[in-house]
Amino acid sequence: MENPAEKSERSAPPIVAIDGTAIKRIREAKKLTQLYVASVVGVTTDTISRWENNRYPTIKRDNAEKVATALEVPLEEILRQEEPAPPEPEPEAAPLPSTRRQRLAPLVLAAGLGTLLAALLVVIVFSRRGAVELAAIRTLPLFGAPGQLVPVQVKVERRAATGGGFIVKERIPAGWRFVSSNPPVTGEVGEREVKWLVPGGAEPVTISYTLLAPREFPLGQQAEFGGEIVLANGNATRRGTIGGMGRLTVNGRHWADTNGDGKIDDNEIMPAYYLSEEMKGLGLDWKTIETIWSSAGYTWNEKLKIFEVVK
Repeated sequence: MENPAEKSERSAPPIVAIDGTAIKRIREAKKLTQLYVASVVGVTTDTISRWENNRYPTIKRDNAEKVATALEVPLEEILRQEEPAPPEPEPEAAPLPSTRRQRLAPLVLAAGLGTLLAALLVVIVFSRRGAVELAAIRTLPLFGAPGQLVPVQVKVERRAATGGGFIVKERIPAGWRFVSSNPPVTGEVGEREVKWLVPGGAEPVTISYTLLAPREFPLGQQAEFGGEIVLANGNATRRGTIGGMGRLTVNGRHWADTNGDGKIDDNEIMPAYYLSEEMKGLGLDWKTIETIWSSAGYTWNEKLKIFEVVK
């Protein structure tokens, strides 16, 4: 009979030791962004940053091979020469200071590393030569509530060589109502589809929009999102599915309550603040968010379809 330990060892994915400094040096020398590398590997930009800073000195070999592919170098150029060490555990967060002003200081720094929403997967549009031209990702909250606004963003990064314009098409859940967006939509808003025509350029583009969930949307059910990005260059038209988050759960939780515990705590308030500032004018209710944060929490009044603050 086969030894279970031997079976487990054989089935475990191979691990390699990476040189994060080399990865960062090569990426910057080739003028590639962390979002581009993350799109090829299929991880978040935060993960790429951790790898480059040697926070995770060992990773799965297939991920290392994807990094090498993104950087267009042999795998050996991003590996450390010594024997792989076991992965280091994540450091525990230091306790937060007691006063509000002191509590916010470290959170401002933390929130500067990313807005509300980490990327799950980036789907990319390829050119004829195989180079990535566009990387598009959707971010949205995990939770929402009936009759309440939900913020959505689509972030597109384009290589400087692309230059041309593109079209973003978002397919919204059935019964949900489009409220507003920045930049404004192009043309008429359809029952399920919203479109933006983005002119040429080299800068990253963020499309922000808000939706109103139906008041009678059943609690516990998920709302499905979809979309595509269209790149037209001469006679060639290429399409790619927008990656990232594609569903949220409607359960009477506020969108800023990222862990769904009925509170907006110190770790959630700054990302919510930055997103509200970025989407100012699109209907997000910052006053309610701040009130919930300053209180003991909130409950969902299903009859009135409102959040009630717990004193």
